[in-house]
Amino acid sequence: MPNQKTIQDYIRTIPDFPHAGIMFRDVTTLFQDPRGFRLAVDQLLAPFVGERIDMVAGLEARGFILGGAVAHQLSKGFVPIRKKGKLPGATIAQDYTLEYGQATVEIHDDALAPGQKVLLVDDLLATGGTAEAGIRLVERLGAEVVGCAFVIDLPDLGGRARLAAMGVPVHALCAFGGH
Repeated sequence: MPNQKTIQDYIRTIPDFPHAGIMFRDVTTLFQDPRGFRLAVDQLLAPFVGERIDMVAGLEARGFILGGAVAHQLSKGFVPIRKKGKLPGATIAQDYTLEYGQATVEIHDDALAPGQKVLLVDDLLATGGTAEAGIRLVERLGAEVVGCAFVIDLPDLGGRARLAAMGVPVHALCAFGGH
């Protein structure tokens, strides 16, 4: 029986990108491998099978790729949470802090209905700022985030603890230490 690759085996690390000292975890190598991509999608949704999920929301940009595939597998709709100014209709916005500045994400103001259960998906959990902003947007529309699913967790940056403090379950497929 050949060795089975893990999710981590499909992820490439690029040193010093986008800044010196950063070890960038590149999921494009995971996406381009059909087995790796399928494995990631299946593992992202596995803990949520059997739970009520009405919609899947994906955080820009790699969360669109993963979230769309997860939504398809669950036979649910998909909602993008985008950077400010990228959605064409009426939106609500949420500011958040990055390691290197501030940013804003938006969601269409009619994307979710009150009471809907939402699974939030992205490729990477670092400080949790983007995910927290996404959760806040979902909640402002009256919906509830039943969980967050990520391919990668960077536990040293505290994102998991930040989301757990909000009462949101976090599922990650692998973790990388350091920054």
